[in-house]
Amino acid sequence: MIYAAFILIAFVQLIAASGNNFHFATNAVHSGVDPEHHGYAVVPPINMATTYIQAYPGLKPGLDDPSSWGLGYFYSRQNNPTRGALERALASAEGAKYASAFSSGMAAITSVTQILKSGDHVLTSNDLYGGTTGVFRQIVAPNTGIDFTFMSMESLEAIEKAITPKTKLIWLESPTNPLLQSFDIRGIAKIAKKHNVLLAVDGTFMSPYLQRPLELGADIVVHSITKWIGGHSDVIMGCCMTNNDDIGKKFRALQNFVGAVPGPFDCYMAMRGLKTLNLRMDACQKNAMALAKLIEKHEVVERVNYPGLPSYPQYELAKSQMKGPGAMMAMHIKGGLPVAAKFLQSLKIFGLAVSLGAVESLACSPALMTHTAVPRADREAIGLTDSLIRISVGSEHVDDLVNDVQHALDEALAEFKKLQQQEKK
Repeated sequence: MIYAAFILIAFVQLIAASGNNFHFATNAVHSGVDPEHHGYAVVPPINMATTYIQAYPGLKPGLDDPSSWGLGYFYSRQNNPTRGALERALASAEGAKYASAFSSGMAAITSVTQILKSGDHVLTSNDLYGGTTGVFRQIVAPNTGIDFTFMSMESLEAIEKAITPKTKLIWLESPTNPLLQSFDIRGIAKIAKKHNVLLAVDGTFMSPYLQRPLELGADIVVHSITKWIGGHSDVIMGCCMTNNDDIGKKFRALQNFVGAVPGPFDCYMAMRGLKTLNLRMDACQKNAMALAKLIEKHEVVERVNYPGLPSYPQYELAKSQMKGPGAMMAMHIKGGLPVAAKFLQSLKIFGLAVSLGAVESLACSPALMTHTAVPRADREAIGLTDSLIRISVGSEHVDDLVNDVQHALDEALAEFKKLQQQEKK
């Protein structure tokens, strides 16, 4: 019995260490877990302490605890055992050397801009999450002296031409929110390295299970943990991950001095979500494929962007840098807002709500809900119109989802035909 216990502990220690050869599912369950550092419990406890007793002035406890990242414990804004365990699990999932958790995805995104300085230039996509566009345009640019260029990231040649001597960062999402465009992360990374520019990729839509940008050459990966990693619509959190020692230290300093860190309970919940990420993603993307095929054929739909369909514009690229197509799609419906609204209001299982990446299926109108911070002219220039519907497919039974979407599409088609008749009168 004692021997078996020692074998179990040794196994967990092996998995918790970086550089192992276990599969994603195994690492997701066991990484960040060190039973000997938390009472030999199978699950790391929720450590709510704000401060930690020192045996001697200046001698921090927990220096031998891997979850303290070698810093020990002093004050929980700086380090917390539960947060540290989550960060180690996240680093393992992403294949990163460093992971820093923040109190929201937006806090993580803002932290990336805080490693820059006034006068620096950022090259970024014109198809971004509305919150990212908002913070870049309304907070960072006018208040820090950091300049942004928003452009299409489809052409590697155009990206290289847009780099200036002041360019210090290329920021992109792939696939993008909400249009589901995929960009050549490997190609952009080569250009960034050629010009000594950092590349940061928001990988939220795919999660570390389906895409690992660091392995494709990116310097920084950002996730909204709220989405697929947490996976249950009950945690607000973000993270930044990197293999760069200097950048890793800067993120750790930002956690400490800015203080936008998540609480221990949220960290526990996020770590719990991570353990089933692969199971949920497999189920959700299987459902998404069935729905994408249905939607693509329907009369009321102009087009659907889903990486798993051969009609997807970047289909081959997506296959080359993603393990699977994911469970997000962008649908362009005929008839504009009235028809789009009819579709959304006719759904019974899908919730009409912002956010994504949960076991619950959700749908929204990005132009009216998630991307209002983007100027209308800029939205429409890239195809982000009132007819666009963003869909996040959950893990419900596929037959129920198919029936729900079929009904909503039929209702939308009836509305579209009614509007056509009215126009003829």
